[in-house]
Amino acid sequence: MKLNQVTVGCLDYDQSVAFYQRLGLVQIVDSPPRYARFETPTGETFSIHAVEEIESASTMIHFECDDLDAKVADLQFAGIAFDTAPTDQDWGWREARLRDPAGNPLCLFYGGENRRFPPWRIDHQAQEKGNEK
Repeated sequence: MKLNQVTVGCLDYDQSVAFYQRLGLVQIVDSPPRYARFETPTGETFSIHAVEEIESASTMIHFECDDLDAKVADLQFAGIAFDTAPTDQDWGWREARLRDPAGNPLCLFYGGENRRFPPWRIDHQAQEKGNEK
């Protein structure tokens, strides 16, 4: 199983499409005014679909950036506002947070090795060996 598609609601189709294009995603499906799909440079997909309202945006979407500080500076220059500047976090990531036009929370981050292999990662091989005894 491979996670590859996340869809969030949008309130203004055109505004949301322009926002995600400015983030650097390439639009691969255009079905206004209800649905658009985008692709990252490495092939993962992300989409928006029109909704009447967004009651409580509780899911944060993370986009990984190799050079987070430069990406944030470029996006700010392009007029995108951030809630937080790039900041080193206790869990080993560097993050900047923002919201899309519908209010969905986004996190641009650089995780390096800690993205998949933080020091507190569960060692499943050790667990399996322990279960064999």
